[in-house]
Amino acid sequence: MKVGFIGLGIMGKPMAKNLLKAGYTLVVNTHKQSVVDEMVALGAQAASQQEIGAQCDVVLTMLPNSPQVEEVMLGANGVAAHMNPHAVFIDMSSINPIASQKIAAELAGRGIDMLDAPVSGGEPKAIDGTLSFMVGGKQEVFDRMKPLLSAMGSSVVRCGEIGAGNTTKLANQIIVACNIQALAEALTLSQKAGVDPKLVFEAIRGGLAGSTVMEAKAPMMLEGDDRPGFRIGLHIKDLDNALACGHTVGAPLPMTASVQEILHCLSASGLDACDHSAIAQYYELLSGIKLGR
Repeated sequence: MKVGFIGLGIMGKPMAKNLLKAGYTLVVNTHKQSVVDEMVALGAQAASQQEIGAQCDVVLTMLPNSPQVEEVMLGANGVAAHMNPHAVFIDMSSINPIASQKIAAELAGRGIDMLDAPVSGGEPKAIDGTLSFMVGGKQEVFDRMKPLLSAMGSSVVRCGEIGAGNTTKLANQIIVACNIQALAEALTLSQKAGVDPKLVFEAIRGGLAGSTVMEAKAPMMLEGDDRPGFRIGLHIKDLDNALACGHTVGAPLPMTASVQEILHCLSASGLDACDHSAIAQYYELLSGIKLGR
């Protein structure tokens, strides 16, 4: 199986490296030549997007958002125009599920199957190959492609038909964002009431309020560490897609809209590239404190 990989950014590059480690024949394309050179040195082949379409049995994309995926696949002289019938396209980007369904419909007319397979876990799990894949598409296509995805992730779950993967990812992003907001709000309350938020964290982390989000983000908030594991700008993109999808299908998302306003405020203040745990800084601005400090 020859696999094409388009988009070797923070997530895509370590994911592609894990495919090489698993023994796949990999053909890559991305906008940074230095990254292409790095991958070639590890055993990948370099090619244009059109050559990837013509040569590869499976084409993977890891791109910023819906417009980029649509342009790469369906734009003038896009990848799809060069793919063979019965080839498979797997989009691992986090995009609007409505866009996934549109792209899949276009590809179906060319005899090309598609899976939408966004991931959760961030750069650390991309590096160690333990990402969680949320997948939408035909069961038969999923079964054939699961070993490929498993080379990059420890959890690969089919959530339904095309678009279900990105719907699940949007649900994930809503839960993460609202958890971070609630955590920042609770720790701010603790400190303003005269209770050490570090001790509050220690006391509640093992109870019902404990979560993966709390374990990852509370220490960052308390240390004032906003180095990005997942940037505010990317979470804004995901919640934009969630709100757009919600409007399309008639799902009320008031909590999502609330935390999105906070993220936009932080972005406008120059924190777009900071970790989404910087939501704590919004509460610090309102309360006049520095958490844990």
